[in-house]
Amino acid sequence: MSNIEDIVNSLEDKIGKVLHKLELLKLANLKLNEELEVSKQENVIQKAHIANWEEKYEALKMANSILGSDDNKRETKLKINALIRDIDHCIGQLSD
Repeated sequence: MSNIEDIVNSLEDKIGKVLHKLELLKLANLKLNEELEVSKQENVIQKAHIANWEEKYEALKMANSILGSDDNKRETKLKINALIRDIDHCIGQLSD
């Protein structure tokens, strides 16, 4: 009978170790999920910063070309022409 008791005790020990390891893995998983959420939030914030800086960069390019920079004159002229067309269209809509 002691052989069966030894087997049962051994199984109980192994099950206890597995359950303990399962709890540790659950805790590690929760921690990783929290870190993932923080990283996602940081990613969203970084994307917003990038978009903001891109807008500022485009405005700066436009200002430089208006001030006489030769680099972006063509692009600025195209944008100004597009704005004029939009304004003309709006005026046409208002006069109807």
